[in-house]
Amino acid sequence: MKAKQSLGSRLAEGVGGGLLRVFLIVVGLFWLVPTIGLLVSSLRAPEDIAASGWWKVFTEPSQITFDSYSKLLQNEDITSSLLNTVWITVPATLLVVIIGSLAGYAFAWMEFPGRDWWFLGVVGLLVVPVQVALIPIAELFGKIGIFGSVLGVVLFHVGFGLPFAVFLLRNFFAEIPRELLEAARLDGAGELRLFFRVVMPLGAPAIAALGIFQFLWVWNDLLVALIFSDSGSQPITVALQTQVRQFGNNIDVLAPGAFISMVIPLAVFFAFQRQFVSGVMAGAVK
Repeated sequence: MKAKQSLGSRLAEGVGGGLLRVFLIVVGLFWLVPTIGLLVSSLRAPEDIAASGWWKVFTEPSQITFDSYSKLLQNEDITSSLLNTVWITVPATLLVVIIGSLAGYAFAWMEFPGRDWWFLGVVGLLVVPVQVALIPIAELFGKIGIFGSVLGVVLFHVGFGLPFAVFLLRNFFAEIPRELLEAARLDGAGELRLFFRVVMPLGAPAIAALGIFQFLWVWNDLLVALIFSDSGSQPITVALQTQVRQFGNNIDVLAPGAFISMVIPLAVFFAFQRQFVSGVMAGAVK
């Protein structure tokens, strides 16, 4: 039987739990302050932003207006770049997830010559910095005619996202019980059927975590997009950076544009946070 705790012990645990919750709430609120400030600034007129801080809106709620978002929808550079961001991020995420899942399964459960050496080569690619490959790949893309296009940006992100994807999913798939796979093979399942019917459902948490990582990395990228995209294929990060350079006081466009570019990946993260935590913690508890 569980030992009965004294009244003092129960009070100490209650106070400790309450203080911990309060501390976590305070940390969460501090973490949200920049997001809240950006949201409030995007709902204020430029003259109000220049006159006082964003917290002034809590004493003067009449400052709230949606005119900045109306101007944003009329800015073709911002709207087209937001669409380009979707065209870049979604394919780059899906391709990395699909190819990484197939390669991870192959490295984990399929026998082929040089498997371990190929996997070591993939792991070695993890330490290659992006900056090293910018100029050589830019020259290659220029020769084959895709430099400055959405396709070029997507291929670069896929190429640098695959090593981590293969490494993560291979280690996760390798933890699947061998008996389960052998039982499926005895029932007549081929490799593709085994992958889609058994491995994919079991690997859903890790695949979701990988998808979130890749989505956030591509969506928030500036360096690769700044080099490999042109005016017709630039994503939202480059468009906002251009607005800052050309119109330093264009806050009525920058604030709502920056908030939209930030709130979309936040929404994706919170929508899949359960799968993300499950994938990150996979293998931590046996």
